[in-house]
Amino acid sequence: MQQAAPLVTLVDITRSYGEKEAAVQVLKGLNLTIHSGEFVAIVGASGSGKSTLMNILGCLDRPSSGSYIFKGTDVSRLDADGLARLRRESFGFVFQSYNLIHSLNASQNVEMPAVYAGASLEVRQERAVELLRYLGLEERLTYRPNQLSGGQQQRVSIARALMNGGQIILADEPTGALDSKSGEDVMKLLIEFWQAGHTLILIIHSKEVASHANRVIEIKDGEIIGDTVRDVTCKKASFKTPPPSKSTLFFELAESMKSSLRALRMNIFRTILTLLGIVIGVASVIVMLAIGDGAKKEVVDRISSLGTNLLVIRPGGPNTRGFANIATLVPEDMKAIDMMENILGTMPESRRNTTVRYGNNDAQTPINTTSYALPLVRSWPVAQGTFFTQEDEDNLAKVIVLGQTVATSLFGEKDPLGEFVLVGNILFQVIGVMSERGASAMGEDEDDVVFMPYTTGSLHILGYQNLRNITVAVEDVKHIDRTQKEIEALLLARHGVEDFRIRNMASLIENVSQTQNTLTILLGSIAGISLLVGGIGIMNIMLVSVTERTKEIGIRMANGARMRNIMQQFLIEAIVVSALGGFIGVVIGLTVTAVVGYFGIGVVYSVWPVALAFGCSFLTGLVFGYLPAKKAAKLDPVVALASE
Repeated sequence: MQQAAPLVTLVDITRSYGEKEAAVQVLKGLNLTIHSGEFVAIVGASGSGKSTLMNILGCLDRPSSGSYIFKGTDVSRLDADGLARLRRESFGFVFQSYNLIHSLNASQNVEMPAVYAGASLEVRQERAVELLRYLGLEERLTYRPNQLSGGQQQRVSIARALMNGGQIILADEPTGALDSKSGEDVMKLLIEFWQAGHTLILIIHSKEVASHANRVIEIKDGEIIGDTVRDVTCKKASFKTPPPSKSTLFFELAESMKSSLRALRMNIFRTILTLLGIVIGVASVIVMLAIGDGAKKEVVDRISSLGTNLLVIRPGGPNTRGFANIATLVPEDMKAIDMMENILGTMPESRRNTTVRYGNNDAQTPINTTSYALPLVRSWPVAQGTFFTQEDEDNLAKVIVLGQTVATSLFGEKDPLGEFVLVGNILFQVIGVMSERGASAMGEDEDDVVFMPYTTGSLHILGYQNLRNITVAVEDVKHIDRTQKEIEALLLARHGVEDFRIRNMASLIENVSQTQNTLTILLGSIAGISLLVGGIGIMNIMLVSVTERTKEIGIRMANGARMRNIMQQFLIEAIVVSALGGFIGVVIGLTVTAVVGYFGIGVVYSVWPVALAFGCSFLTGLVFGYLPAKKAAKLDPVVALASE
């Protein structure tokens, strides 16, 4: 009767470690065939190459030369994920040191190969419980490895090897770390599974244990020196396999998320330290931008309160400072401008600090000599009484209008209308009180002022007729630039020389806004540096995590994890840390902003700084988590398993 094709065929397999002259050859041209259903014991002293042979048979390692044919497929042509598929679908590993993941309980360790095979939660849990119950561990399903004895841990390892069917069970010194009784129990189980149809390949140094096998292969110095076959009929495979499964991206991401959260929970203190950098960075960005935007709004609002449709004309040429050429603007200039198109109103403003007195109360306050057009030009209404008129100006009337601060200082709760106030040495009658204005763009109290007609003030207070400035309000702010040019042309024609300067308030607000935006960006950049530092911290912590969990990575790869599964897990860990840190940072940032606002510092709440900060934290995890995740995914399974 013709024998079935071999399950495994090795032809001239060699394996060397090192480079060129320093290379050490461990396997030297091995030739071997293994058929389905065999129980093969590979024996030899330490350093003979038997473990290296097992790693090659289990697709954990690649030969340096030769060919490995598994079920008609040339394994040497498979990439890393192709080898992972073979390990996932065809092999089950039982290691001397058990190689259980300590963050998982017994049931979760057994389920692991089925996770990478794409089995649903219900299917793999049912299968794990069935296997553990069969192996006598029904009462230990939720126990972690450190809560189990050595024999119990090895039983969990055997259950894991059988999870996806375990067509070939590769056992590397499975009794080496066990006492004699536990070792006998484990061997009985392995023999039982062989008798059930599994192909069993046992790596062992004890010839006594190897005597249970129907085929014993002895290896020495990387060469097969004996191959003994006992007259035992090999059973045809009849092992139970789990239902077929198909992994999807959503399934993989969900499982990676679970693994990531479990790993972060196991290292909670380190997770908190990693979060700290992101939390500080995100909170700083939100607070800094809120304060920056608040400062911008406050300054712009104060300037806007003066009017965005204003042109302020001052004496002195473009390259002069102050008001050295103080006599360049005269009332006739103001009257000529007032006759132009698109002019809502004009007014002069000249100030001098003077003492004003009513009864026993006096106050040192600025006297603003201006025109009747001030309420219209400055959009500043009168709260009590009236403002002076053009007739008052023409008649040099001795009337004044008080700001709220001056009115309170002189009169308190008394009505000031009709009362006479001594300004310097001259009596003026109070005809009105202005509405409350508050602080100016420069932080000055705008209500600390007394208004009088500029004609009266020029004669009795200032002592000169020229104007310190002319404020012009335009009707249509869209044409303010054109109106400015027309005023420039008018004054040039009247004066014959450019001895004036015009400030466009709309342009001023735009410039101030740009300056404040620059400062806000600067503040945000400074805060962003802390976010960057937090990202670097994540990368460092994740690199350390990869180093510490190298063996776990090897275990996962031995049980069928693809490169993308490993990358997903570590990348998701970094993203989860960043996203969680971002969320906490947003909460803290908004809280600190509210506290800052409570103490009177201007802040502005807006969605985009919060979205920006949280988005940056998310991207930080993605960017800085990529390198550690890639490093983890590229680890060699056999090297990872050998790490401690």
